Amino acid sequence: MSGHTENEITIAAPLDLVWDMTNDLENWPQLFSEYASVEVIDREGGTTTFRLTMHPDDNGKVWSWVSERTTDRTTRTVNARRVEPGPFQHMDIHWEYAEAPGGTVMRWRQDFAMRPDAPVDDAWMTDNINRNSRVQMELIRDKIEQRDRERRSAAVPAN
Repeated sequence: MSGHTENEITIAAPLDLVWDMTNDLENWPQLFSEYASVEVIDREGGTTTFRLTMHPDDNGKVWSWVSERTTDRTTRTVNARRVEPGPFQHMDIHWEYAEAPGGTVMRWRQDFAMRPDAPVDDAWMTDNINRNSRVQMELIRDKIEQRDRERRSAAVPAN
C-alpha cells in the first residue's frame, strides 16, 4: 500500500509573491508553524539540499530529515523528495502554482509509503498529512495575503 494526498488553496496575491515566499527556504520557520529550522546544505542550479527540523511533537520528540528540492519557475512547479526518508520508504512531493481569478492557486501533492517498522501506517499518515496541509496552507495564505496588503499600502503615495 502507499499514501497519496492532494491539497490546494487559493491565495489572494500575485503568483510572483506566492512563489517567492513559499520557495524562500531560509524563511520557512517564519512561514510554516511546524518548522523550527532549515539548514541549507547545498545549492546547485534550481536544486537545493537542506535539513528540516521540526518543533518537538507532543511527546517531546524532534523530527529532522534531509530533503532535496528542485524549483522550476518556468513551469511553476517544485519537485522534492526526502533524501533521509526516516519512517518513510519514500516521500515524493510536487507543488504547482497557477494564476486564478483573484490570486494564485497553490497545490501540494505527496506520494509516499511508510516503512513496515514505522510507528504509523500509510492510512494514518495520509490523514495526518491532509489535516496538517490544510492548517499550514491556511497559515501560509494568511501571511502572504498580509504581506501583499502591506506592499500595496506602502506603494500608495500619501496625500
